[in-house]
Amino acid sequence: QVQLVESGGGLVQAGGSLRLSCAASGRTFSSNGMGWFRQAPGKEREFVATISGSGGNTYYRDSVKGRFTISRDNAKNTVYLQMNSLKPEDTAVYYCAARYSSRGSYYSTGYDYWGQGTQVTVSS
Repeated sequence: QVQLVESGGGLVQAGGSLRLSCAASGRTFSSNGMGWFRQAPGKEREFVATISGSGGNTYYRDSVKGRFTISRDNAKNTVYLQMNSLKPEDTAVYYCAARYSSRGSYYSTGYDYWGQGTQVTVSS
């Protein structure tokens, strides 16, 4: 069993930055591939970024490449999403997810545990 708790969301102006954190507990964190997803009102949940258990492999959706960075600190059982140059279209609830495999995944169905989400709002 893995418990995930996100934090760091909030309201920011376009062009600003936020760093989301996801604290994990319950089993060996470094064996879990992790991902960030988001869901805007009226839209389906979409992939944002993923990272392997070791942190050696990361992947991003095209619209956030060069602006967002996913990272992890296995000693702290925490995964991060640094978001820079935020745009109004980044507004969504952001979810952290964990999977049994140590590899990351683009697909929400590939994850076994989810956090409760944290709201990110970017004003224009």
